[in-house]
Amino acid sequence: MDTSKMIKAYCLKTKEKDVPMHDAVITKTARGGYMAAGNDGKGNKMAAILGETKALQAIADGVAKQSF
Repeated sequence: MDTSKMIKAYCLKTKEKDVPMHDAVITKTARGGYMAAGNDGKGNKMAAILGETKALQAIADGVAKQSF
C-alpha cells in the first residue's frame, strides 16, 4: 500500500513520530470531530484526532474505513 496517503500519527509505546497507521478506522466524536484508530503494523495501538477534510480524504483514498 502507498504509505504517502496513509494517516500518520505518534506512537506512544515506541515514542516515534509520523508513523503510518495500518487498519485505520475513522469515527465521529460526540462533539462532531473525527478520530482515527489503528495500529503501527507491529501490534501497537495508535489514535489520532483529525480534521474533517483529512478524515474524509483518507476514506476516499481507501486508507481508512468509515465507522459512522
